[in-house]
Amino acid sequence: MFGLDALMLARIQFGFTVSFHFIFPAFSIGLASYLAVLEGLWLRTGKELYLDLFRYWVKIFAVAFAMGVVSGIVMSYQFGTNWSVFSTRAGPVIGPLMAYEVLTAFFLEAGFLGVMLFGMKKVGKELHFAATCMVALGTFISAFWILSVNSWMQTPTGFEVAADGRLLPGPSWLAIIFNPSFPYRLVHTVIAAYLTTSLVVGAVGAWHLLRDRTNPHARKMFSMAMWMAAIVAPIQIFAGDEHGLNTLEHQPAKVMAMEGHYDSHPDGAPLILFGIPNPAEKRIDYAIEVPKASSLILKHDPNAPLAGLDTIPDDREPPVSVVFWSFRVMVGIGFAMLGLGLWSLLARFRRRLYESSWLHRAAVLMGPSGFVAVIAGWITTEVGRQPYTVYGQLLTSQSHSPLAAPAVAASLVAFVLVYFAVFGAGTWYILHLMHRPAQPHEPEPDATPVRTAGITPAPALQPAAAE
Repeated sequence: MFGLDALMLARIQFGFTVSFHFIFPAFSIGLASYLAVLEGLWLRTGKELYLDLFRYWVKIFAVAFAMGVVSGIVMSYQFGTNWSVFSTRAGPVIGPLMAYEVLTAFFLEAGFLGVMLFGMKKVGKELHFAATCMVALGTFISAFWILSVNSWMQTPTGFEVAADGRLLPGPSWLAIIFNPSFPYRLVHTVIAAYLTTSLVVGAVGAWHLLRDRTNPHARKMFSMAMWMAAIVAPIQIFAGDEHGLNTLEHQPAKVMAMEGHYDSHPDGAPLILFGIPNPAEKRIDYAIEVPKASSLILKHDPNAPLAGLDTIPDDREPPVSVVFWSFRVMVGIGFAMLGLGLWSLLARFRRRLYESSWLHRAAVLMGPSGFVAVIAGWITTEVGRQPYTVYGQLLTSQSHSPLAAPAVAASLVAFVLVYFAVFGAGTWYILHLMHRPAQPHEPEPDATPVRTAGITPAPALQPAAAE
């Protein structure tokens, strides 16, 4: 397939499937918490508007959550099909952590999701609110375990190397779970999920405000979303900076690629805003730089020395071009989110939050930007870890299954066709739900039970069945 070997095809397949999957949890994590806030406000204030918004968004959540679960199942199978050597070598560490996600997050979500979707009239307001909170908690716990696994692959600690090369857990699982990069990555990713959701909610509210500025439901969701963007975007920028400092300490080659520093700078490194990486000549062509700003950001000293990729062996360098641009996409969108939040504050101060058409158009345009940012951040993280699957311990070239390229290519083509068909249809349906404005007395999701083992006999047949 285009002259690619089995290893590259396996990497493309994993990247393609995980990119599709990451979109849905990034949305459902934030949306579950938003639903809990809406229901809590309804219980506290008694305003039916919050209940209408809850019923409006819970239908969208159900579809997004289902697509996230289905797309996530595929990821586990790929560990056995395309990455069996990685599973053998690192399975003793990552296997239990992924099992903990199922035993905690999935079980918690499965136990309360049906109550949240269909049980408000059956269990009472307070218990239903508790179920909604449990689903929101379950999405966070799921992120906790998955990020713990991935962070351990980035900054492995607490393990021992067996005689056969397997990575075995050491005496303390806490050292594995709470590895050096995990707290930073957890905070950064969860905040990204909240921002992603707020931008989607804000875009939907803005879309309906452009059609009817007096719509109270659109006003409320837009106002709540803009408060979230204005308050959380600066926090996310700070959290991202702290994450970058942690990455510099534990994965310096990744930061070198992000910054485009092919050469070391003993007297202060410039911040390269834009340019074209030239891997052949190991330089950034047409670079637009801010002198010594990179040292100021990363070392808090404009004259602090920063090492470059010239200190890293060529076969241990990450692909600079991909990491360089994905990092700039993520950071650029982050500052665009900050700008939207500040713009909304200005409009709110001028009492034009619901009348500013240009702000509403900008919010609609920014609606999908959170998804682009989380995908760009994931690419920065994962491609920047190359050439390792477990950083410093296991090379990607040593991790894949002994498969021929045609076998991997066939499954990749199948994934592409099925994913675009199935998840394309699901995404279209979500957009269809968003296109309709929320309304007073918003109907609940259809609570008609679905039985997989037959149906209850009709009343006329029950006596005969009893005889």
